[in-house]
Amino acid sequence: MPLLDRFSAVARALENRNYRLYTTGNALSLTGTWMQRLAVGWLTWQLTRSGTWLGIIAVADLFPTVLVAPLAGAVADRFDRLRLVRLTQALSLLQAAALALLVASGTITIELLLGLTLALGTFSAFNQPARLSLISSLVRPDDLAAAIAINSIVFNLARFIGPALAGAAIVWFGLASAFATNAVTFLVFLVALALIRLPAEGSPRSERRGLIREAGEGYAYAMRHQGIGPVLALLLVATLCARPFIELLPGLAAAVFNQGADGLAWLTSMTGLGALLAGLFLAQRSGLGGLTAVAFGALLLAALSLFAFTATTLFAVALPAAFVFGCALTLNGVATQTLVQRAVAPAMRGRVLGLYGLIVRGGPAAGALLMGALSERLGLRLPLAGGALICAFAWFLLARRRREIASHIEPG
Repeated sequence: MPLLDRFSAVARALENRNYRLYTTGNALSLTGTWMQRLAVGWLTWQLTRSGTWLGIIAVADLFPTVLVAPLAGAVADRFDRLRLVRLTQALSLLQAAALALLVASGTITIELLLGLTLALGTFSAFNQPARLSLISSLVRPDDLAAAIAINSIVFNLARFIGPALAGAAIVWFGLASAFATNAVTFLVFLVALALIRLPAEGSPRSERRGLIREAGEGYAYAMRHQGIGPVLALLLVATLCARPFIELLPGLAAAVFNQGADGLAWLTSMTGLGALLAGLFLAQRSGLGGLTAVAFGALLLAALSLFAFTATTLFAVALPAAFVFGCALTLNGVATQTLVQRAVAPAMRGRVLGLYGLIVRGGPAAGALLMGALSERLGLRLPLAGGALICAFAWFLLARRRREIASHIEPG
């Protein structure tokens, strides 16, 4: 099949003006976000030299999702999703600007960094289910799988470019420049969101229960579903036991491989490059057949690559291991989201995607906190090796049910 034919679904999705505006603004904003993530990790290490603090900052960024996601998913099902995305992006802009000013003035402390990171984590917790649910309103139903793959490509291209830009910015202009750039990219995304025009979503649901009850109904629906429930459980193992690798990279770069900010940028960028290629692979696939097998195989690949990373002190070996790990983790996450988006009942979309967001953000938060604390006694590599072992064991337990699970979540 010619290369252009393979990516025809991608071209069709981008023909939609609203989705094209969203994707352009999102690409720039995500690049700034990844610049800030690397800068936050490096600033944390500079202020504390502590693996525990790296874990605490990761929790401040990611763990609010655990508390907020049940309500955020119900809010996304009840209110205007585009307005919610605009509001949370505006608040995130203010957070990035505050960080830039504090760092530039030399008044930043680890306590202030913790508070501002916690604020951003809360904004992101409300943003994620609204943003994920919004995608289905920007494209035709037949283009949804391609749109999700494009989002992954954009996210991981930013994860590749953002840290590289951050490393250069930190070396040449100082840490404050990374935060200031992120604030500017948020502003660009807000302009793009303001230009999006969607038809009215219709009148609100006539029957309304409490937000907590509605959230519980969505979670119960996901857990009872014989396809959605198992693939989300598989994703939980990956995010809890393997994904904290990303949050611990600043410590790994400095303490294990004796690298500075440029070395950290290389490791993060290689992880992002692997993830980018995984997104391209998924974008050129036709249909959903075999995605369950992709999600399962990717978990095992993530475990093996993480074992390889923790077994070496050679930077030249760590780089390709990080590349394979990024590829595997993205294959698992995007395949899972695509399957869930297509299988979920429309009325439950926001709440189930809120659960997806809880897993994707809350799992790494809990895992990073635990592994960061263990690293004080065991070093940074041994906790990650234990996480890889758990991932391999989970794959072994669930792999025998893969075909049964696929029959409930892939189209017949």
